[in-house]
Amino acid sequence: MKIGKVGLLVFIVLVSSWSSSSAWFGDKHKKERKSILPGETTSSWVLNRAGSSLLFQVHGNVYPVGFYNVTMNIGQPPRPYFLDIDSGSDLTWLQCDAPRVRCSETPHPLYQPSNDLVPCNDPLCASLQPSENYECQHPDQCDYEINYADHYSTIGVLVRDVFILNFTNGIQLKVRMALGCGYDQIFPASSYHPLDGLLGLGRGKTSLISQLSGQGLARNVVGHCLSAQGGGYITFGDVYDSSRLIWTPMISKDHSKHYSAGEAELIFGGKSMGVAGPVTFDSGSSYTYFNSKAYQALISWLKKELSKKSVKEARDDLTVPVCWHGKRPFKRVSEARKYFKPLAISFTRGGKGEAKFEIPPEAYLIISTKGNVCLGILNGSEVGMGDMNLIGDISMLDKMMVFHNEKQLIGWAPANCDRVPKFRDVSI
Repeated sequence: MKIGKVGLLVFIVLVSSWSSSSAWFGDKHKKERKSILPGETTSSWVLNRAGSSLLFQVHGNVYPVGFYNVTMNIGQPPRPYFLDIDSGSDLTWLQCDAPRVRCSETPHPLYQPSNDLVPCNDPLCASLQPSENYECQHPDQCDYEINYADHYSTIGVLVRDVFILNFTNGIQLKVRMALGCGYDQIFPASSYHPLDGLLGLGRGKTSLISQLSGQGLARNVVGHCLSAQGGGYITFGDVYDSSRLIWTPMISKDHSKHYSAGEAELIFGGKSMGVAGPVTFDSGSSYTYFNSKAYQALISWLKKELSKKSVKEARDDLTVPVCWHGKRPFKRVSEARKYFKPLAISFTRGGKGEAKFEIPPEAYLIISTKGNVCLGILNGSEVGMGDMNLIGDISMLDKMMVFHNEKQLIGWAPANCDRVPKFRDVSI
């Protein structure tokens, strides 16, 4: 959904056999990595039998960097590109020279698109159009325009090209998938940064996980573990211990392309504040957003809680709308957490009890460059989000988040996201 400050960092695609030292992943046998070259064939049964999955190391943080990025190798010959990660949108795209109209600064040379155009009548193209009854001005190509919540936009053409992917069973594949060749981008000043493109992790047909699943190469499951210290990792495929996660159903109505979990109850300091409205999880947003009613309830509760404590509102700090200063500058959130209580969002699971998403102070506070402690939950109604509540990166820190598109479930559990699963064949 691309909201809030975003930026650029390196992502390394490192996939191999899992080490048994990670509690999140099952033990797998060491295999020699095999590369499937053009002209060679492999059965998807071979991959699926071995438990086909991928893991990508992520770099970045919520603040002050403001984004999480990966690196993917794309094209023939393959070249590295830095991609912002976004579970709130579907299409993966690169800024390209087609020729370009408007592009931002890029860390690498602009992508030179392949000649393999996706036609206008392709189902992938249809999934990017604003309505089912769209017109094809150019039948031999798929034109698209995508507008993001932070007034960022991209216009381009859909092409197919080769992605170099290393699977956890030791096989390297050159997988041909659709991506966007974005030749006209508009960047608002608040979210501008050099980038090569965007990695869409959403539920739609054009997302990479949907395409990989459609080719029988991985189950349609996305996971991420973002560290409060910076970095973390993303997973594609069924690579987690499901018994250790708390699960709640996804909803489809009106949110078919987003990871939404329906109506929820807000809990501040252990006390219920009533129904909050629909909740969406989105790694494309640095911060969390509550709708106006929930946000105002949170601000009122915080003011009451802090009224007799030695932190006072810092009106001169414009990092985010609400900040507080202490008797001396704070260096880290752990120094300020004693003044704040945990939050939670509780989902009803249709007679199966409640699924509670815990938000400790570390998952809703940041320390500004002025040494103040600031609220990383913003008013979504002020940025056109209506009644929606959006859980951004800050509130998903140090949690294993899993979006199981096949079972239509969202799962989470506390995790040490600094500890990227080790590989027997490759060292990170």
